[in-house]
Amino acid sequence: MNSFGIDLRAAIGNSGKRTGGALMLAIFDCDGVLVDSEVLLVEFEEEALNRAGFPVSVAYIVDNYVGLSYKDVAQKVEAEFGAALPPGYFDEVQQTALAHFPDRLKPVQGIPELLDEFSGPRCVASSSALSRVRFSLSVTGLSHHFEPEHVFSAEMVPNGKPAPDLFLHAAKQLGTDPSQCIVVEDSPHGVAAAVAAGMKCIGFVAGGHCSAALPDRLVAAGAHSIATDASQVLSALANSEFQH
Repeated sequence: MNSFGIDLRAAIGNSGKRTGGALMLAIFDCDGVLVDSEVLLVEFEEEALNRAGFPVSVAYIVDNYVGLSYKDVAQKVEAEFGAALPPGYFDEVQQTALAHFPDRLKPVQGIPELLDEFSGPRCVASSSALSRVRFSLSVTGLSHHFEPEHVFSAEMVPNGKPAPDLFLHAAKQLGTDPSQCIVVEDSPHGVAAAVAAGMKCIGFVAGGHCSAALPDRLVAAGAHSIATDASQVLSALANSEFQH
């Protein structure tokens, strides 16, 4: 029995094999799932976008841009407003994040305990730049839970979320069939990417940016279950409903 009160060992052995012998790979998004960064990033992005002449709100960014790579955000902004983002926009947001993260960024509540308890294979697959993902994991004390080569970024594939490329790339690199992967995501774009990859997906809504409407949006995007806290994620990872 672990600190969440879940008998995880009965469902997942130290080798990562669940009852029935099926190998499971847990794929975690980073921003808003492992680290509570989205609430900070949307603040920085709202300020930068408004300075650049794009009148958007934090709520609009959460609903439309969270979960996308910077390349895809730029394309959406140009399509919606008929103007391109200024040169250096994303560098500005990135530098602001890097400056504030050491003092303000924290793990999503319960995530350190979840990663301590979960013994199965795991990796990170994020729309963010690889350098920022690694920095985020480092300043929140989560880096040791993931092998360096088990951290993947949309920079590594042609198409970011909601395309399945990133999740398929992660599964391939770790030698796991997509049908045996479980994705933990906080955005409709990420959920759609997991579903398109043929993977089960847990919609996780414990981040500071999550609204009351987000669970329904994640279900509409194809999430197979919703977890409102980390203990529910751990239960879902151990649950045989994910066994194929």
